[in-house]
Amino acid sequence: MRTHASVGIDVGTYQVKVVVTDSKSPDPTKPKVLGTGISESKGLRHGYILNHADVVKAIKSAIAQAAKTAQIEIKSAYISIGGIGLQSATHASSVTISRADQEVTELDVEKAQTLCERDIPKSFILNRKIIHPITLGYRIDGKTVLGRPHGMKGSKLEVRMLFVTCLEQHVNDIVDAVNDAGIEVLDIVASPIAGSLVTLTKTQKLAGCVLANIGAETVSIVVYENALPISLEVFPIGSTDITNDIALGLRLPIEDAESIKKGLSTQATFSKRKLDEIINARLSDIFELIEAHLKRIDRNGLLPAGIIITGGGSGIATIEDLAKAYLRLPSRKVVDHASTKDGIKDSTWSVAYGLCILGGNPNEDDHLGITFTKASASKILNWFKQFLP
Repeated sequence: MRTHASVGIDVGTYQVKVVVTDSKSPDPTKPKVLGTGISESKGLRHGYILNHADVVKAIKSAIAQAAKTAQIEIKSAYISIGGIGLQSATHASSVTISRADQEVTELDVEKAQTLCERDIPKSFILNRKIIHPITLGYRIDGKTVLGRPHGMKGSKLEVRMLFVTCLEQHVNDIVDAVNDAGIEVLDIVASPIAGSLVTLTKTQKLAGCVLANIGAETVSIVVYENALPISLEVFPIGSTDITNDIALGLRLPIEDAESIKKGLSTQATFSKRKLDEIINARLSDIFELIEAHLKRIDRNGLLPAGIIITGGGSGIATIEDLAKAYLRLPSRKVVDHASTKDGIKDSTWSVAYGLCILGGNPNEDDHLGITFTKASASKILNWFKQFLP
């Protein structure tokens, strides 16, 4: 593969999307798209693999398309991880500052972070792997530190961290599938975080917002505050449930129900009022789950930039008004980040495109403080060193 190309693979429940970009683009936050590939996902359910062979075949198909349109050979890529196995939790730990003059050193910071990770409850980490340890903030002797604590003085250093984890089996299965498709996995990123690099602005992240990606079988959310992700969750519900509800409620074939959901023309006759009731009922379920999560982290009604909605299920006409009513927050759909050329047609490509942004700038610290570390498949859980506020 050419050294100036960056490849992102988004293995979703509905589709596998591959994006190839030019990592030498003048604007690293909007790299030029060299090629894309897409194929129907088979063998997945709620984001996890049920049939390995079908997933490998789908990845190969999307890769072949992307390689052909980009006119390059694809040998390695950055991949996303999603599905209901993805979770997050916040923990805090403290250490006594080691130097006699009480100055905080890099060793103190690393010790606090290591202790914080070690103290995660066993019940939370059982059968799971940490894929992103994110430092949310520091305190010295009970006082909040603005920025880095290095060089400051005190007796006790406290660190608060967010740990994004995934089921170990799910991680291994995705990596094995991509490897068996002939692609080396360079690094892996939680899908909501990868997508946020494209769909959210710095202003939204600083003010505080929740990004909701309504996929085929899952809804993933990531909450930002002060430019950092402070919580992440995935719910086992998606736009396919809306399609099924329409099919049952209006007694229509699945194909017609999907067309009606998307607002496409169909010969089927139905009651517009009943359709709205069916769609609103399922969307209400989704927003109730999001509201419950925001209450758990004490952010319900307290995110000035509101909820930003993306994903294949975001095209429903009433979705913004319902989100605003249920969550009592400003609501908007994602403004598509790219034109229709080069195969990037809408925000459903944001995860694969976000992977390319990260992959094309692995040494930059402008991605929420992400520090990229090249990883072989055998060391796939050592990818991110830290997120610094």
